[in-house]
Amino acid sequence: MSIINYLLLTLFFSLTPWGVMWLCRRFPFLDKIGPIMLLYAIGVIYGNLPFKPSEAALFQEMLPNITIPLAIPMMLYGCKFTSSDAGRQIKVAVSGILSVAIAVVCGYMLFGRNIVEGAEVGGIISGMYSGGTLNAAALQTIFNINSRTFVLINSYDIIISFLYFVFLFSCGIKFFRWIYGERLHPTTTYDDSSAIYATEEPNFKYDRFWSRNGIRELCKIIGVTLGVAAISGGIALLMPEGWFMVVFILMLTTLGVVCSFIKPVQRMERSYDTGMYLIYIFSLAIASMADFSNLDIAGGLNQIAFMSFAVIVSLFIHALFCRLMRIDADSMIISSVAFINSPPFVPMASAAMRNKSTLVTGLSAGIIGYAVGNHFGVLMAELLSLL
Repeated sequence: MSIINYLLLTLFFSLTPWGVMWLCRRFPFLDKIGPIMLLYAIGVIYGNLPFKPSEAALFQEMLPNITIPLAIPMMLYGCKFTSSDAGRQIKVAVSGILSVAIAVVCGYMLFGRNIVEGAEVGGIISGMYSGGTLNAAALQTIFNINSRTFVLINSYDIIISFLYFVFLFSCGIKFFRWIYGERLHPTTTYDDSSAIYATEEPNFKYDRFWSRNGIRELCKIIGVTLGVAAISGGIALLMPEGWFMVVFILMLTTLGVVCSFIKPVQRMERSYDTGMYLIYIFSLAIASMADFSNLDIAGGLNQIAFMSFAVIVSLFIHALFCRLMRIDADSMIISSVAFINSPPFVPMASAAMRNKSTLVTGLSAGIIGYAVGNHFGVLMAELLSLL
């Protein structure tokens, strides 16, 4: 029976994105919603079904760890970069961390004081919303807080992050682009050698992958990407404990950018589409983890309010700072996703925005967040304990 379950789960996670894209091409109203949101909705529905096979947990844990390391370099191969991108990346990183600091302090004054170990919780969510779950886990060890409290933090984060994505992908992107009046980066460009890079269509013609040339190129894309991932992982393993993920994503991004300057890699027209399909699988898998049945909503209202306040207020403060610094809307949005949800979610947000040029800005901001998240969280906990 377990073999059948494994087969069915493999088909579900690998073929559902294909079916969703087919439906989007067939029905224009679904295309307006977009594949990402539809896959997120399907994943949440599946994650809350009462009769899920126990083998699903393996897929939920494994797929995000496989798809993201492969997708990041694939989606960078077609990029062309300019030196002026660095200034934008520094600005959005400083803005994002400062926004989280202000939001967490204000949220602590309103809600955090009513939480047991509130200062430590504030430190953990500061690290979580500037870096990621890895930073939160490290800070939990540093503060030695109650394990149940940490489990609740992660559980509440699932539902808060889901609602954050629903807002961004349904109306937030359009809202901020309308407020800013600017959508695209003024500097980063893409190779226009194929129609894929020249357009922003959300649904690509994956059927052409199964031609002889398509299969040959797909093998090249996978081969180059596996090499990039292997080198990145090897270097990351040499780093001190706790730095693996920071270095791994940094190397994936760096080597992906390096490969974008190699002509044979640039000519791999299907690389972005391949990475995009992996992001669709990631979206489905990560959404299926949202099991809301175990959440203690009534017993944790102050903690939910604290975390929700931190996410919402930091987003709008970040938007204000970026507007004052003349940063475009898409850079602001992608960096917010990098801070609130961590770098693995950046390609998914880039796909939802249909703007490939945001990838490096988002990944760079997220890597900075990973690197400073632990120190930032400790400093914030010390500050909150004085209030």
